[in-house]
Amino acid sequence: MPIKSRIRTVPHYPKPGVMFRDITTLLKDPVGLQVTISELAKRYAGVKIDRVAGIEARGFIVGAALAFQLGVGFVPIRKKGKLPAQTVGHDYELEYGTDRIEMHVDAVSQGERVLLVDDLIATGGTAEAACKLIASMGGQIEECCFVIDLPDLGGRARLEKYGHKVFSLCEFEGD
Repeated sequence: MPIKSRIRTVPHYPKPGVMFRDITTLLKDPVGLQVTISELAKRYAGVKIDRVAGIEARGFIVGAALAFQLGVGFVPIRKKGKLPAQTVGHDYELEYGTDRIEMHVDAVSQGERVLLVDDLIATGGTAEAACKLIASMGGQIEECCFVIDLPDLGGRARLEKYGHKVFSLCEFEGD
């Protein structure tokens, strides 16, 4: 069952020229969702992982289900101001301006091995910021895991440049 065939492409969203890869069609398909989580769980079975960290928002869905399958805890990485307790954050550059992601100060402990999960890797800015945030708390990134890679946008290469291993279930070229 090819996962890629269950991902919808929405042309010109959120702006003209962008081909948005939408995993909501994959998530609503019970077989697609099960195969996605099963394939990821199979990859990380037997790997020493203490936490799965998911990037807001679709990374929460995939990450929490994967953490459950692996029998480890889940850590949400959110946009600024969305978490209720004391947080630590990391600012990062966008095409026009900056943004900030945060996690709770007690989310990751020194030396814990963390699997970073999101639905898609494009330019890699948010994933890189998440890796730096986790590292600032003493966590070690085991791997950066995505359902979709858009290799032409350079996110994988960006993360690999900093020594992070990157895995994706499928790729969409040219976007």
